Amino acid sequence: MGLLNFKRKDEATPVNPQVEGFLKDYSIEVMPRTAEKVDNFRDLLPEGTRVYIAHIEGTPIDEMVATAARLAKDGYKVMPHFPARIIKDSDTLADWIARYQGEAGVDQALLLAGGVAAPHGDYISSMQLLESGLFDKAGFKRLHVAGHPEGNKDIDPDGSMKNVDEALRWKQKFSETTDAEMALATQFCFEAKPVIAWADALKDAGIDLPIHIGVAGPAKLQTLIKFSIACGVGASLRVLQKRAKDVTKLVLPFEPTEFISDLAAHKAANPDFNITHVHFFPLGGIKTNANWAIEHGGASAIRASQV
Repeated sequence: MGLLNFKRKDEATPVNPQVEGFLKDYSIEVMPRTAEKVDNFRDLLPEGTRVYIAHIEGTPIDEMVATAARLAKDGYKVMPHFPARIIKDSDTLADWIARYQGEAGVDQALLLAGGVAAPHGDYISSMQLLESGLFDKAGFKRLHVAGHPEGNKDIDPDGSMKNVDEALRWKQKFSETTDAEMALATQFCFEAKPVIAWADALKDAGIDLPIHIGVAGPAKLQTLIKFSIACGVGASLRVLQKRAKDVTKLVLPFEPTEFISDLAAHKAANPDFNITHVHFFPLGGIKTNANWAIEHGGASAIRASQV
C-alpha cells in the first residue's frame, strides 16, 4: 500500500512547516467503545499511524484484543495499554501478551500503573511489569512508559516530583538492559514553557528517553477542564482557566495550535530537543482530532515498507 492522499479542507490555508515537521508520525489514542463508533479508520488516519488503545478498568480483554486486531488489519501500528493495577497476576499478563500477539500481531505496548486505587492483584507499577521479563521474552520491539511533566498526585501526594523522578531514573536504567525501544508518553498539557523546562531538566539529569508529548485534541473548553481536573493536569491548566474567563470564547472549541506551534518552534531552533513526537488524546472526538492534524500538515503517512 502506498501513501494515502489526504486533501486539506482549505487548500489556501498555509501550513506552518515547523508544525508540519513536529507532527510527523504523531500517534493517537482510542478506546474500544470509541473505536466502535468509527466506520472506517482509513478515512481518518493515514496508514502507519501508531494507535494506542486505552484499557479502562472494566473493559474486557476480548474487546481490547478485537479492537487491536481490527486496527492492525487496517494497517496501523497498535500499542495497547497494560495498566499494572488491573492485571491479576503473571499468568494473566502472559495471557494478554499472547492474545495480542496471536490475534493482532502486536509487538509494542504502553506500560503504566493505571488509575485504580485498589490493585486487582500482584502488580502496582509499570516497573513490576518490566521486571517480569515477559515483554522481552515475547520479543516486543517497543515499550513506552508514562511521563508526568506536571507531576502526579497519586505518586507524589505532597505535590513534589520526588517519586516520579525516581521512577524515571529506574526506567532509564532499565532501557539500557532491553533490546526494545523505549520512550516516555506523557499526560496531556497545554502550555509549552513548563513542558520545555521539564524536558530539559530530564536531559540534564541523564534521562535521554525520547518524549512523546501528550496533546489534547480540539474539544469544548468545558470538556478539557473536566478531563484535566480528573487526570490531575496541574500547572498548564491555567491556560484553560484564563480562557474560561473570556465569555466570548466559551462556546468555541479549544485547539492545541498555540501549544504545538510553540513546541515546534523550539524543536526547530533546538534539533536535539528530546520531545520527538506528538501523542493526541482525542477528547473532542477522533474525527475532529484527525481532521485538525491533517489540516496542520500532520499526515503521519508511512509507506508499508517502513512500518
